[in-house]
Amino acid sequence: MSDPDPTRQMADLEARIAAAKAARAPGKSHQEHHHSQAQLAWRMVIEMVAGLGIGFGIGYGLDVLLGTLPWMMMLFTLLGLVAGIKTMMRSAAEIQSKQMADMAQENERAKHGD
Repeated sequence: MSDPDPTRQMADLEARIAAAKAARAPGKSHQEHHHSQAQLAWRMVIEMVAGLGIGFGIGYGLDVLLGTLPWMMMLFTLLGLVAGIKTMMRSAAEIQSKQMADMAQENERAKHGD
């Protein structure tokens, strides 16, 4: 009686262990999902504040150099606000497209899993 190939037995065992681990692995917990949503919200807030801060700084610097104290500061603060909103909208579109791709991938897996 011949012994089976030990490397093949080891590969089969590793495949069964990996399948068992995959079956027992929990999905993304509610807390992890909440943290990722909070990170996205903070990212958008930081983008808005950064746009305002940079616009304010440029405007104030130009006002000091040119002697037109409130005007350049107001103009560049508004431009910074617009830039911040535009950046936030771009980030939101990026996040939405990523979520749509993830949902499509999950639907495809569920479709092939049946």
